[in-house]
Amino acid sequence: MQNHVIIMKMKGGICVSGQRHILHIDANSYYASVEMQENPALRGKRIAVCGSKEDRHGIVLTASYPAKRMGIKTGMAIWQAQQCCRDLIIVPPHYSEYMRYSGYVREILQDYSDQIEAFGLDENWVDITGSVGLFGSPMTIAQEISDRVKRELGITVSIGVSTNKITAKLGSDYKKPDAITRIEPDNYKEIVYPLPVQDLLYVGPATQRKLNGYGIRTIGQLAETDPKVLAGWFGKVGYSLSSFARGTDHSPVCNQNYHAAVKSVGNSGTTPRDLVNDQDVWLMLVVMSESVAMRMRELGMKCTVVELSVRDCDLSGFTRQRKIDTPTNGGLEIARIAFDLFKRTYRWGKPLRGVGVRGASLVPQDCPIQLGFFSGEEKRERMERIDKAVDTLRQRYGYTAVQRAVLYTDRGLGTINPKDDHTVHPVGFFNAG
Repeated sequence: MQNHVIIMKMKGGICVSGQRHILHIDANSYYASVEMQENPALRGKRIAVCGSKEDRHGIVLTASYPAKRMGIKTGMAIWQAQQCCRDLIIVPPHYSEYMRYSGYVREILQDYSDQIEAFGLDENWVDITGSVGLFGSPMTIAQEISDRVKRELGITVSIGVSTNKITAKLGSDYKKPDAITRIEPDNYKEIVYPLPVQDLLYVGPATQRKLNGYGIRTIGQLAETDPKVLAGWFGKVGYSLSSFARGTDHSPVCNQNYHAAVKSVGNSGTTPRDLVNDQDVWLMLVVMSESVAMRMRELGMKCTVVELSVRDCDLSGFTRQRKIDTPTNGGLEIARIAFDLFKRTYRWGKPLRGVGVRGASLVPQDCPIQLGFFSGEEKRERMERIDKAVDTLRQRYGYTAVQRAVLYTDRGLGTINPKDDHTVHPVGFFNAG
């Protein structure tokens, strides 16, 4: 496949004194590319990597470019994808392979910098400011990385070359597949200002709708809007949106060994069957809360906010949260708070197909607390000792070695193991600094 390099006409030198050089490397149709590399018979065909129909995760995770040209999109239900493309080849995901290839890509990047920040399995920012004296210009380094990934791993990447993370991400998204796009101050307005506002990182659907409602449809229009006006609409995030739109971002690319402070722990997922009554929901909340609580205990943390998320069979839903007086990492306590939020909010109409529980605003588990006459602290301490004993048994004999009795009332729901089966997603930009 031909490699496309986009270089706009220079109005000045590429290298400006004190200017950073940031790359964003995005693997093209990552899951599908790995599947085609592992099974060459799939190359050039219309394939879609999809979740299991039996486990009700039957959606397209990613598709090959021939399939995308037929209208296949990420998040589409399998039956919808097959209507778009009758000869579509459905491939189950192999996450261990995706993890392996992700590691291989980072090994290549480590030859050029130790400032590598992952953004999911298939995307990485790399700060090469200190590398240009050794390996050449940013474009030369980007081309070399692109060639090596293709030659050594058999997959392709799109690379954005810029002076900051936000704009580098715009560059990697600008042209796909197998492309290199340079976006720097001399060509920023020419390339970026005409782009739709939703192309800007962290402008999600809700923000897009709100901006569109104010008549802002392009990044250029957002950049030219008074930051104080944006702050009036979005709070302090409005200033960040204004800076990003104008190509200003000073956030560092974290060192590859850096681990951002954990601000919350959560689990959510699609249930094996529809939830049709309060008992079903209670059971799932116990399953999710047990996992969340155990992960908090492993981190030595407690939460001060419990958050509940619910999704019905039409994929609409809501999120509710509650601030609690006494920090906790007890699974049953978290489940009870989440269940109370559910009962206060939801009125049964449509069946539910997904719930989630999150413990947020984490604090150290040994942080001091204000005791009250009716706080029940002795009971809480007994439950904490029980939880620690259960953790020890699960670590030795497996997560399902000890379970609450309620989980045996429905083995279809009760056998879910979110503790070991959960997927870790990238930390949000604002949490990462």
